[in-house]
Amino acid sequence: MDINNELYKAGLLLHGHKCPAMPMGLLAGMAAIEALGVERAADGQLTALVEIDRDHCATCYADGIQMATGCTFGKGNIQKLGFGKFAVTLIDNKTGRSVRVLTRNETIQKSKESEFIQFRKKGVPASKIAADLVTPLVEFILSSPIDSLFDVGKVTDGKPPIGRPHDFNTVICEECGETAVERYARVKNGKIVCMPCAEKN
Repeated sequence: MDINNELYKAGLLLHGHKCPAMPMGLLAGMAAIEALGVERAADGQLTALVEIDRDHCATCYADGIQMATGCTFGKGNIQKLGFGKFAVTLIDNKTGRSVRVLTRNETIQKSKESEFIQFRKKGVPASKIAADLVTPLVEFILSSPIDSLFDVGKVTDGKPPIGRPHDFNTVICEECGETAVERYARVKNGKIVCMPCAEKN
């Protein structure tokens, strides 16, 4: 893959800036799809469990995972586990089969040693760092063999996850007047209210 690949360009458009973590997630997701022998999820066929956390140094990784796998926060089939690791487990929801893809320590180390990361550590936004400092790192990731970047685990068999259908029923909160999905509504002092209003004193 290179920077002219359509999936990479779409990922870059989604993500908003050039950095090493988004393409790292993109390739990790692609490796997981290939290992499972499945196609990118158009609906909820797959679930991605991403081990990053909210304040993780490479949250950009998740955007690459979303682009590669079709598991998105909008579809509700991706979750952040909060472990602070550079890994993803992809689950085939029909069969329960899954695979974990872990980014190799050497891959992380190469990124950490780059000038790009030194600027990021100083608080410089990724979009403000000169392209010549990040492009070689991105090109290295995109052109490297998958097995040099990641440890792709064994595909394991499991039970399909039990999901619940989307709830299309809504209510209007009797306190704030905003619409909420019915299953998240609460009763407070005899009124049907949304969760934030239910939690107010």
